[in-house]
Amino acid sequence: MAPAHAQQGSATTSDDDFHTEKEIVVTAPYVERLDILSGTSALSGEDLAAETQGQIGDMLTNIPGVSATSFSPGASRPVLRGFQGNRVAVLTDGIGNIDASNTSADHAVTIDALTTERIEVLRGPAVLLFGGQAVGGAVNVIDKRIPRAVPSEPIHIDALLGYSTVSKEYSGGASVDVPLSDRFVAHVDGSYRKSKDLRIGGFLLSPELRAEALDVAADETALGNVAEAANARDWAEFRGRLPNSGVETWTFGAGGAFIDDGGSLGVSFNIYDTVYGIPERPEFTEPVGGEVSIDLRQYRFDLRGEVELGEGFLDKARIRAGYADYTHKELEGPDVGTTFFSKAIEARFELTQNEQGGWRGASGLQFQTRDFEAIGDEAFLPPTRTNQLGLFTLQEFSIGNLDTEVALRFDHANLEAQPLGITRKFNNLSAAFGIGYNIGDLKIGANISRTGRAPSVEELFSDGPHVATQSFEVGDPTLRSERSWNGELYARYDSTRFDFTTTVYTNRFSNFIYENDTGNIVDDLPEFVYLQRKANVWGVEAEASAQLGHAAGFDVVVDGVADYTRATIKGDGPAPRIPPLRLQGGLELQSGALDLRGEVEWTDSQTRTASFENPTDGFMMVNASVTWRPFGRDKNISLIAAANNIFDVEARRAASFTKDFVALAGRDFKLTARFSF
Repeated sequence: MAPAHAQQGSATTSDDDFHTEKEIVVTAPYVERLDILSGTSALSGEDLAAETQGQIGDMLTNIPGVSATSFSPGASRPVLRGFQGNRVAVLTDGIGNIDASNTSADHAVTIDALTTERIEVLRGPAVLLFGGQAVGGAVNVIDKRIPRAVPSEPIHIDALLGYSTVSKEYSGGASVDVPLSDRFVAHVDGSYRKSKDLRIGGFLLSPELRAEALDVAADETALGNVAEAANARDWAEFRGRLPNSGVETWTFGAGGAFIDDGGSLGVSFNIYDTVYGIPERPEFTEPVGGEVSIDLRQYRFDLRGEVELGEGFLDKARIRAGYADYTHKELEGPDVGTTFFSKAIEARFELTQNEQGGWRGASGLQFQTRDFEAIGDEAFLPPTRTNQLGLFTLQEFSIGNLDTEVALRFDHANLEAQPLGITRKFNNLSAAFGIGYNIGDLKIGANISRTGRAPSVEELFSDGPHVATQSFEVGDPTLRSERSWNGELYARYDSTRFDFTTTVYTNRFSNFIYENDTGNIVDDLPEFVYLQRKANVWGVEAEASAQLGHAAGFDVVVDGVADYTRATIKGDGPAPRIPPLRLQGGLELQSGALDLRGEVEWTDSQTRTASFENPTDGFMMVNASVTWRPFGRDKNISLIAAANNIFDVEARRAASFTKDFVALAGRDFKLTARFSF
């Protein structure tokens, strides 16, 4: 885990000398100060370059309250405050990512980190701009494909190159922006990443699965099955590598925009193509290995427009739209097992208000339609069509030291399982209110919301074997909307030499949707059914940074992160896959040309598990990095050398479906070069 620094509140200017905009924080591109109450953490510039990995989920884990699904090196989605899947919105420049990553944990997120400009984690009332379902929050990725400004130079180039020893990964991405006139700019980008099997720090299997494998070996030996017993012992003793975990990804994007004082209009097209291995779920009498992989491709078109409306009540009108054609094939060796198809459109339109006496806001509508189909042996879902319409407003008012924020959203969802002839319609009204008070450099406040989420098609209509999660999944077409009361108290202090943020939050669900093991075996898989019950979630997250002084030409800075989540389902006990307590601390020496950093992350064991889960052992990782800017901080050329998991410890994420047989990366030496000119 390379170093990262979370930033709270409004955006700071990017250290890229072209792709900058004061409203780049997408709490919003809609209102200039839309994040007065909702804490916003961001990665950009060198921090983003240091954290760049193949999947966005694994890039954000140094931010408080954030973990990852870490299904495999080729598929990892963010986990926010213990929530994952449909309770976390993953966005590209304010609209959905329009892939199938929320359908199953083994599906990759189709975001190219090598050509990403900024990633933000959004919380609080402003999240209702993007959907009532995002109880945990939203992750918004800002890419470079539709230009936001015309470069002053004849050509502008951004590039990122990297090499990682832990998987022998080579990666590179670049984007080029060319002004065609003083109002038109063209853009093109591309990237390539290839890695081999991941080297891990310790055994392939968790202690519980190793014990099972040794028991199987003993049983097979007693039965005289020599080959089967040897296979089981191989599983128990296998270490050092995660078999079948290589990834190969390439992307291409092109776009252009018209930009002048009256507004802008831009379009883009991109391709995301990846092939990645799926680590084998143990069959102890079979050899270690596996040939299951996923071959995925997405074609996507995007549009973004903005019109300045003057100095009256309304400030701007904005439109954002995207269309994606997504296909992925699940391969067993060279043979296609199941193919997933998704075609979807998402669009949103906003009107933003000029500030008048401390009052400002944004209102609009959002629309999405998706046709989804799975064909093959593991088609656990029938063909479905989803139509969603949302209407929203967010209003802010500031007077003196007091800030308030109110958000309202209405969502209508129409979900249809076409072959079954079943259609479900849901209407949900969500509301949020926040208040904050400034006392010098300190701000204290509270947010409260009532949100509603329509069940997903997976929760309603699943009925079949889902090998990725090693279960036979059975949906419930009678599920009701999931509703919850959500609240948080926070304190934020920001001064020249010291800053901290502490948040305590809770979510109380009246009808939480979750999967539970019935104890039955169907098609040689344990049967899991979707249920609804009351549930309570609470947690705390904190981060702090302090400049201790100046020594030998360096500023001495210490920082720390802590988070904890506890989730309980009434009548069933602990919720599954909840991250445990985590503490992280770092020491950094900073100068214009050189930064030196060391950090330690301690993650507690997770023994508070669902009935069908194994516990997860805790771990402690030590990381270090050096960042060198050969031409100074303002020249946007930096070289980063990082050593992660220096002591090669065995580590697993409690939030992962595959934690018992997919460990995190072992000792890794990583080189990254970042250029912008």
